[in-house]
Amino acid sequence: MPTHRSDFVRTLAERGFIHQCTDLDGLDLALSGPPRVAYIGFDATADSLHTGHLMQIMPLRWLQRCGHKPIVLIGGGTTRIGDPSFRNSSRPLLDDVQIAANVAGLRQIFDRYLTFGDKATDAVLVNNADWLDTLHFIPFLRDVGRHFSVNRMLSFDSVRTRLDREEPLSLLEFNYMILQAFDFLELSRRHGCVLQMGGSDQWGNIVNGMELGRRVDQRQLFGLTTPLLTTASGTKMGKTAGGAIWLNAARLAPYGFWQFWRNTEDADVGRFLRLFTDLPLDEIEHLEALGGAEINVAKAVLANEVTKLAHGEDAALKATEAAQAAFSGSEALDGLPTIRVERVAFERGVGVVDLLVAAGLAGSKGEARRLIAGRGARLNDEVIDDESVVVTLDDLRRDGLKLSYGRKRHVVIRADA
Repeated sequence: MPTHRSDFVRTLAERGFIHQCTDLDGLDLALSGPPRVAYIGFDATADSLHTGHLMQIMPLRWLQRCGHKPIVLIGGGTTRIGDPSFRNSSRPLLDDVQIAANVAGLRQIFDRYLTFGDKATDAVLVNNADWLDTLHFIPFLRDVGRHFSVNRMLSFDSVRTRLDREEPLSLLEFNYMILQAFDFLELSRRHGCVLQMGGSDQWGNIVNGMELGRRVDQRQLFGLTTPLLTTASGTKMGKTAGGAIWLNAARLAPYGFWQFWRNTEDADVGRFLRLFTDLPLDEIEHLEALGGAEINVAKAVLANEVTKLAHGEDAALKATEAAQAAFSGSEALDGLPTIRVERVAFERGVGVVDLLVAAGLAGSKGEARRLIAGRGARLNDEVIDDESVVVTLDDLRRDGLKLSYGRKRHVVIRADA
C-alpha cells in the first residue's frame, strides 16, 4: 500500500472512498500542511438525503477530523435546473418556497455530522443561489462560457448516455455543468477552496470546474470522486423495495433506519463499517472476522454506530431496545415504526393485504399476497396463512397491532381516535 503524507488521503484510501482523483500525489501534498478547504455540493431536490449520500457526507466528516475545513454547498440555484447526470428524464422544477424548505431539512442532517462555526476548521454551509441568482447572461457567456467546448461537453458520459438513448436534454440541463464548474471557481475565490469531491457520476462536472479555475485564475485545484456503491447482491446503496433509506427522522423513523443496517448482507459488514462509521480499523478487522452467527454482533455494532451518527446516541439506544423486544417476541411496541389508520376503517374491517401495503412492508398488493403465501407475514407475531384475513377493532391490542415482515421488520398499527 502506498505511503500518503496527509492523514486525509490516507484515511480515505484505507477506508475505500477513493475512486478517481485528478492528481492524487498533488492533493496529498497540498493537504499535508496547514488547513485547506474542500467542498461537496448537494442540490435541494428533497428535504432529506438518503444513505447513498453518506458516501459524500463521510469524506467531509473525515476532512474536518483530519484538520481541514469542509464546505457544504447547497444548490439553491442549480436546483432550479436539475443535474441531468445519468438520468432518463428531466427533474421536476421546484419553486422557491419548496427549495427553501428543502434547504432547511438538509441543514439538519449536516449538523449531525459536522461542526459548524467560525474557527479555522469549522464547517460552513453556503448556497450557490448567492452568486448564481445575480449573474447576467451575456457577461457570463463572455467571461465563462467561452472556456467550454460543446464538443467536449457532448463527450461526457452523463450527456452522451442521454443522447445515445435519444432522450431529450434541454438547454437548461445542458448548462448545469457550466454552472457547477463556476461554483468551484467562485468557492476558490471566496473561501480559498482547493478540492471538490463528489460521486463518480460527477467526474466530468468536477474536471470542468478544476480546468475553469486554471484557465481563468491560474489556480491549482483538485477533484476527487467516491465509487458508486452497490451491495454484495448488486443493488444500489440507499435504495430498497420500499423506497429510499432517508437520513431525516421525519422521513424514516430511527428504528427503521437501524433495521436497514442490521439487515446488511454478511459480505458487506466490514466494508460498511469502514465507510459509514468512525470505528478504528483494528476494531473493524476484528468485527469482520467474526464467523457464523457471531456476524450478527458485527451487524448490530454497524447499526448502532451509523444510527448514532445520523440520529444521536439516544435514538440508537431506543432502536436497539425496540429491536431486542421485537426479536424476543416481547409485547413492548414502543420505539417501533408506527402508522395510524382511521378507527372507522377498523370498524368496517381492513384487509391484511391492504395493511401490509399501507405499512410499507410490501410495495404492492401482489407483493403482499406473495409474502403471505410464503408465510413471511405475521400479525401480532402469528403467521398469516390466509390473504383474505380482515383486521377489526377486536384485533387491536391496547398499545396497537404489530404487523411483521418475517422476524426482522415490524410496524405498529394504531387506530386514530
